[in-house]
Amino acid sequence: MRLAIDLGGTNLRIAQVENGICLCKKSVPCKATEEAEVVIAQLSQLIEEMMLPEVDGIGIGVPSIVDATRGIVYHVANIPSWKEVHLKEILEKEYNVAVAVNNDCNCFTLGVSLYGEGRNYADLVGITLGTGVGAGIMVDRHLYSGRYAGAGEIGLLPYLDSDFEHYCSSPFFSRHHTTGAQLADRALKGEPEALALWNEFGSHLGQLMKAVLYAYSPQAIVLGGGISPAFPFFEQAMWQAMGDFPYRLILEKVKVIPSLLQEANLLGASALLK
Repeated sequence: MRLAIDLGGTNLRIAQVENGICLCKKSVPCKATEEAEVVIAQLSQLIEEMMLPEVDGIGIGVPSIVDATRGIVYHVANIPSWKEVHLKEILEKEYNVAVAVNNDCNCFTLGVSLYGEGRNYADLVGITLGTGVGAGIMVDRHLYSGRYAGAGEIGLLPYLDSDFEHYCSSPFFSRHHTTGAQLADRALKGEPEALALWNEFGSHLGQLMKAVLYAYSPQAIVLGGGISPAFPFFEQAMWQAMGDFPYRLILEKVKVIPSLLQEANLLGASALLK
């Protein structure tokens, strides 16, 4: 059995995972504005509540760059005090079990590759659409993290007057004084303005998809995050924007799939330990 942790600036989530199944889960609001030691203490309390004698390792996904070998996290998004935290060393010393740490989007991608929509694809890119745009890369069924788990930060590639994240995640909706969830509700009612905004979003996302094809040429791109359930509203516009991709064979073969896998991040975190 493993403990899997998804560390975010909003919530801290933990689960007991065995054979690809989350047996028990807990989520608490993260004390993200507190000092580093306070957040570490909160994390330790969660671990102690979930620790069992049969737990033989802890896997953790964090929204930051990571020295995955040494388990050091740097400049964690939305937790300002976590500038350099030797998380693996701290937790292994405290709990005497193996600890593995990686980027949270890498955990999502590993989770869908092993247990979800990516199981049939050796070469895969996972993309999370939410507060920002995150991505992870599987090459020949192995997670490719790059140095400091920084590979796949495609959301920060320059695009128009900003970057892809500005147009393919929450900021897109904020500029129109709404949220993805609110816009999906309106689109379900057939509101023309909402449907038009989803088409605009899909057009931007299609440009991001082309960047993924140029960079990685995967067999499949699996979408996760809070915006991905609205896939039917932006799918057509996305494919239309991808239509001028010059390598027709690649475009015709690639699959773009919204993930329905529950707790992909936690399942992926649990699989960080071999």
